[in-house]
Amino acid sequence: MASLRGLLKFKAGVRPPVPLEEVEPASEIVKRFATGAMSYGSISAEAHETLAIAMNRLGGRSNCGEGGEHVSRYERDPNGDWRRSAIKQVASARFGVTSDYLTNCTDIQIKMAQGAKPGEGGQLPGGKVYPWIAEVRHSTPGVGLISPPPHHDIYSIEDLAQLIYDLKNANPQARIHVKLVSEVGVGTVAAGCPRPTPTWC
Repeated sequence: MASLRGLLKFKAGVRPPVPLEEVEPASEIVKRFATGAMSYGSISAEAHETLAIAMNRLGGRSNCGEGGEHVSRYERDPNGDWRRSAIKQVASARFGVTSDYLTNCTDIQIKMAQGAKPGEGGQLPGGKVYPWIAEVRHSTPGVGLISPPPHHDIYSIEDLAQLIYDLKNANPQARIHVKLVSEVGVGTVAAGCPRPTPTWC
């Protein structure tokens, strides 16, 4: 009962069911599916790539998270599968964000905060920064990585507008998303986000 949905009740059997031929086919519905953002490093390469392959087969979109993505995934496999994530995330530390990264996607998601993570924000201890993780994130193996709570280049709506403009110039075909943290007052923040213009979307 903590949400509006909890107050609703559905009355079954009041009217006849909608004929299936009037319902959008599942093959079209799944095109709107998207995975949650999970970075390579927080999950294994096998899991990360399997999510991308599955969503590409369905026509949906996988979100690579903020950990970057290896360039070998941008080309299709011999069997036609694609290990490329459709949504590329740009977070506060900009791990793995390169021109190749930004141009190999259909959507770019600006992650504005680190959510409920304690301390310094998103942290990957040095012991988990293996050489293959460091390669993708363009960092040093064995050295801990911190994705700070705020973007240190965004202190105003104008700063956010500039980042959106820059990302749109990097990939004019990509849709730009701004991911906000759900908290008290988020509506005001969302209302203040730059509104889309024909040059952005």
